[in-house]
Amino acid sequence: MPPIGPAALLATARDRDPARPLVTHYDDSTGERVELSATTLDNWVAKTANLLQDEFDVGPGSTVAVALPVHWQTAAVLLGIWSCGAAVLDTASEDDGGLTGADVVLAAQDRLAALEEDDGDAELLGLSLHPLGAGMAGYAGQARDFALEVRTSGDRFMPYSPPDPAATGLVAGGLELTLGGLVEAARELAGRLGIGPDDRILVDAQVAAEAGPVAWLLAPLAAGASIVLCRYPFAERLPERAASERVTATLGRSIDGVRELGRTAEEG
Repeated sequence: MPPIGPAALLATARDRDPARPLVTHYDDSTGERVELSATTLDNWVAKTANLLQDEFDVGPGSTVAVALPVHWQTAAVLLGIWSCGAAVLDTASEDDGGLTGADVVLAAQDRLAALEEDDGDAELLGLSLHPLGAGMAGYAGQARDFALEVRTSGDRFMPYSPPDPAATGLVAGGLELTLGGLVEAARELAGRLGIGPDDRILVDAQVAAEAGPVAWLLAPLAAGASIVLCRYPFAERLPERAASERVTATLGRSIDGVRELGRTAEEG
C-alpha cells in the first residue's frame, strides 16, 4: 500500500536520496546538533506510527494532540501520526486547554504536569527531547515514556486501515485541513515561496511554531528540500552556520547573502 497524505512526501524524499541529510537540528541553549538522513527520519516515523497503532489503537478517526516545540522529534511524531491516518491537534502555545478531546497526547516533559491535572481520558506520552533520544529523567508521573516505548517498535509500518485523503489531518486554532489538503497546501506554499529541490532551508524554531507544520516541515518536504532547524539560536553564530550547512534560504531569520523566504525584494 503506497503512503497517503504527508507520509507520501517523506517516502518520496527517502526514495530520491535515502542518505541525504534531510533534517538537521541545532539547539544553541544546549549545544546539540542532530542530523537525520531521509532513511533515519523514515525509521523514526515508522517506529512512532507502529507505537501509536499497536499500543494506543491510533488510526483513521483518531485525534492525537501534540504539545511539542519545533524539534526533530516533533517532525517524526507528526509524520508518524499522519502515517496512521489520524488527525493532529496542534498547539504552538502553552495553553494546554486547547488539547482537550484528543485520544492520545504527546507532550514535552515540562508540559506533563499541567496535562496530568486534566480530567480527560487521553493517554499521555512524554518526550524528554534529549538529543540522543534518551528517556525522561526525574519523572514519576503517569505518562508513558515515548523514548523507552518507541525503541521496541517495528522499523517498517503498515497501517491496519488505509488512511483516507479526505479525512481530517490537522486542527490548529481555526485551521482544519484534510490529509490530502495538507499535501496540497504544502505544494502550493512551496511553489509560492520558490522552494526547490536543491534548497537547504534554515528555520527559526520560534517563527516555525507560529507558522505551523505546513510551513516548516511539509512545504520543504513537498519541494524536495532539506531543513536546518535552529532552536534558541545565537544570532552571531548563524552566518557561519549557514555557510557550513550550505544554507540557500531562511525562514524567520535574515542572514546577509541568503534569501529569506516570504520576503520580497521591495521589502528587503
